[in-house]
Amino acid sequence: MQRLERWGWLVVALVLCTFAIPWFLWGDSTVVAGFPLWLWWHVGWMVVVSVVFWVFTRRAWGIGIEPDGAASRSETRGPDDAREAGDHR
Repeated sequence: MQRLERWGWLVVALVLCTFAIPWFLWGDSTVVAGFPLWLWWHVGWMVVVSVVFWVFTRRAWGIGIEPDGAASRSETRGPDDAREAGDHR
């Protein structure tokens, strides 16, 4: 499953990179709410990329970096996990 997930995240990264620059809007002078359409594209794109990155950090952080059989989630607790477990340092 990790190999399939790794390929899935690679495809997601390639799609995000491909559409980061709105090639298809070059030369388009459409204005929406006082701003050019390409600027709205970038605003929307930043929201999409932010959500995707948040999902990535929650589901696949370290994929392709950590070796198979790496420490389980309970062994690699972060500061948020420690607080949830009742550790209030």
